Amino acid sequence: MSARICALLAVFLLIAGCAPRGSAAPQGFTAGSTLHTISFGGLDRSYRVYVPAGVAQPAPLVVMMHGGFGNAQQAERAYGWDELADSAKFVVAYPDGVDRAWNVGGCCGHPAQQNIDDVGFITAVVNDVAANIGIDARRRYATGISNGGMMAYTLACETGTFAAIGPDSATQLDACKSPHPTSVMHIHGTADRLIRYNGGTGMGVAHIDGPAVPDLNAFWRNVDQCGAPASSTNGTVTTSTADCADGRSVVLDTVDGGGHEWPSFATQALWQFFASH
Repeated sequence: MSARICALLAVFLLIAGCAPRGSAAPQGFTAGSTLHTISFGGLDRSYRVYVPAGVAQPAPLVVMMHGGFGNAQQAERAYGWDELADSAKFVVAYPDGVDRAWNVGGCCGHPAQQNIDDVGFITAVVNDVAANIGIDARRRYATGISNGGMMAYTLACETGTFAAIGPDSATQLDACKSPHPTSVMHIHGTADRLIRYNGGTGMGVAHIDGPAVPDLNAFWRNVDQCGAPASSTNGTVTTSTADCADGRSVVLDTVDGGGHEWPSFATQALWQFFASH
């Protein structure tokens, strides 16, 4: 099933049809895909990690966060990160949100209602992976779709863990009073009805009301002390790129007519962006 279809089904509570049922027992940190559990915040939390054969250490780490009503297994299968990791030689972690959601600025679901510390949990995941696999502390990156992309923004607002983030079909609900300078690549379709490109309340169960994507892009250009952006267009994708202080950059890929989805180019484009930071 395509990443686009799986993401859309997730929004409408049908993600169970995309994700395999059940899970394997926790395993060691060996090559391939393994399941791990850690105790955090009074809960037993889980995540998956993919280690490509022959990866050099210390390795880059990409943390990929599923969308609302998704899970780690679905994210690992749907977005092509394992396959790219095999050739580019980086490690990928896929954390599981409580009840298939993340706590991001008053959204979403039980994690927001229960004030789950997902920032602390994902930081603990990064630390757990680093304690068992040689990870380059300068090359840690966070990405995600929808609610998972919103989590990536929250991580950039509240931690200095990641050199770059790559939210897709997402927004920022965190007040972000003390943002950490971080390179940002945001991907968004102009026809996204769930998290609207031009801001305002979206459709879907969460009714997410976020800022306009260009305004969010401008916020991070200010945080990162960027120069004026330059734009280019390739087919339906317009890319705005701003060079910033200390080698950082802020990029916005606007997909003309794109919906609430993970575009086919996203995984490769995000990795190229991450690898340059």
